[in-house]
This record gives sequence, C-alpha cells and structure tokens, in this order.
Amino acid sequence: MTTTETSIAAAEAHSAHNYHPLPVVVATAEGAWMTDVEGRRYLDMLAGYSALNFGHGNRRLLDAARAQLERVTLTSRAFHHDRFADFCTQLSELCGMEMVLPMNTGAEAVETAVKTARKWGYRVKGVPDGLAKIIVAENNFHGRTTTIVSFSTDPEARADFGPYTPGFEIVPYGDLAALEAAVDEHTVAVLLEPIQGEAGVLVPPPGYLAGVRALTRERDVLFIADEIQSGLGRTGRTFACEHEDVVPDMYVLGKALGGGVVPVSAVVSSAAVLGVHRPGEHGSTFGGNPLACAVALEVIAMLRTGEYQQRAAELGDHLHHELGLLTGTGPVDAVRGRGLWAGIDIAAGHGTGREVSERLMDRRVLVKDTHGSTIRLAPPLVISKEDLDWGLEQLRAVLAG
Repeated sequence: MTTTETSIAAAEAHSAHNYHPLPVVVATAEGAWMTDVEGRRYLDMLAGYSALNFGHGNRRLLDAARAQLERVTLTSRAFHHDRFADFCTQLSELCGMEMVLPMNTGAEAVETAVKTARKWGYRVKGVPDGLAKIIVAENNFHGRTTTIVSFSTDPEARADFGPYTPGFEIVPYGDLAALEAAVDEHTVAVLLEPIQGEAGVLVPPPGYLAGVRALTRERDVLFIADEIQSGLGRTGRTFACEHEDVVPDMYVLGKALGGGVVPVSAVVSSAAVLGVHRPGEHGSTFGGNPLACAVALEVIAMLRTGEYQQRAAELGDHLHHELGLLTGTGPVDAVRGRGLWAGIDIAAGHGTGREVSERLMDRRVLVKDTHGSTIRLAPPLVISKEDLDWGLEQLRAVLAG
C-alpha cells in the first residue's frame, strides 16, 4: 500500500465516518498550494470553506501566532488578558458596531446569536417568555448543533437527530413576501446567510437584503447576518451585505477570522443588543483567548488595507467571466456566486459533483461537491491570476472529457 492508502485506511478504521473526503492526504501547504504525503502538489480551490482566505501558512498570521505562543495562550475569561480589549475594539470598528462576544467555532457563534436574539426579545421587545420566534431560510447552513439542525431543511444534516428545538419558522430564501407574512408579534430575529454557501453559493435576488433590512427595522425585529463563509473579503467586500449597502443588527463571524491558524468566531452587534447578557449567562473557556485574539487582530489589520477585498473583486470578475463561458454549451447548467466564490451546477450526463471533484483531483485541483450535481470554488484570496487560470483550464478539460 502507498503512504496515502495506509493513512486513509487507518483513518477509516479509527475515526467516525462523518465526512467523505477526497482520497488525498495533505502533508504541507503554502499560499494556494497543498502537497500530499507522496509529494504531489495540488491547487487549493476550496480554502477550507473560506477559513483560509489569506492562504496557507500566511507569514503575517504565523508570526503573530508564534509571538503570542511565547507569551500566553489561555487565561479563560475568569481573568482579563492584554489582547482582549484590542481585539474587541478593532473588530467592532471593522464591523461598524459597538460590542463583540467571542466564541471559537461558527456553530458556537450562531448558537450565541440565537440565545442573544431570544434574550433581547424577552428583555427588550417584551415577547412573552418561551414564545420567541426566529425566522430562517430554506436550504440554510448555519452549523451542526442540535438546535441548528432543528431548522435545517437538509435531510442529511437533520435526520435522526430529533427531538428538535422549537422556536423557528422556515421560509423560502429570497422571497421577501413570504418573509413578511411570517413575521408576527413574537418574532425576535431573522437569521440569514447573505449568500448561501453550502446550498451551492446561492445569491439572493437584487434588493432582497435591503428589503429584509427595511422590513426588520419596521417590525422591530433583529436582522442577523451569518457572514461566516461570505464575510471578511470573500465576495469582494468586507461583508457580503455591503453589496446592497445593508448593515444588519448583528454579524456572525468565523472561519477567516482565525486565518486558518486557530478557530475564532464572534457575534458583533450594538450595545443595546449584546448588552442584554449578564455575567454567568453565557460563555466559553476558549472564547476570546490570547492566541485567538492575536491572530484575529492580524486578520483585522490585513482587512483594513482593502487589498484582499480588491483582489477578490478583481479576480472574482475574471473567474465569473470565464465560468460564464461554460454555461449554455453543454457541461454546465448554471453558475452563481460573487467575488472569489462560485457554485457550478454540472449538467446531467457530465458526472456528479463528486465525480467531477475526483477528476479534478486527478489533475491536481481540489474543490468540493455539494447537493449531488454542484461543485463549489472558493480559492484563497491570495491566489495568483496565473494559478487561477490554470485551475480553470483543468476544469474545462475535465468537463470536456
């Protein structure tokens, strides 16, 4: 057996089969490239679902992490530490908000947003205890905790994990009229992805986010934007909501906030919303730890320059132009996305999303399939135009075959 086969066999034998990864075993990575245990190089066109927006082994992020490793990595929130105030202040400023509640993973941040919205509903809006309702969209992906899968419409994510948490109403994504009809006196929040990632990079119709913002403001309902995948430069703006000049009441952030180095997530909002929390009501041992804050502070500094947003916008225009040439010619039914983010629906007869991903892997390009016939592209924002074009060339070759 090869080193790859041995490693995969051991993983299959001793790890739960909750993922079905492509048969490649990565050993090292730098920038937009990964190298496997056999020494083969692959172009990473997924970037850890946007967690690696700044590429693998980014020097600035690694230097920030190394410097903090020598000082202190964890205090718990039982004590203050000297990176916390800067992290909260600078992330608040980046978001145009006032307060930060840090966590670790995206799902924890979504859970925090749900709890915050409910508490705000009871303490501020005056919803009767136990009746708070949050409206979500079909085909959403916000994580995999029991509460979050309770409002998923994906059978694979939801089946056999009940009983489910009540208090959520699901409406079609992009349908403002359906959303308006669902809002009642017990509604405390609308929780949406500005672009639905796991669903296949679904972009809502023009004006939808602005309509949601107007409706929620009018009806005294919080607008929570889950920008875990779409935020922090991915779409060519700091936040995907900016494409419609929308500022939600709450951002949910993660993935790229930790630069692919450590898990960092956060809920960012106003003092009026996050101020409902009191000591002991919610927390996390690792949330806002010194190492996480040090890395996230460097991420924030990099985003402040606008360089990465501009790269995502310019290379994204090129990406979507090239992908657009594939539609209507047979192998591709549709292409969606914004910035350096795309969902590609493979036409019937040209392979499933998994099969296309495997054929691309054979040509040293790594992508990910979703929902049967769709593949997703989300290369690191540091990818060169030459590497991007090479990856697209391999995609054209795979679809032509």
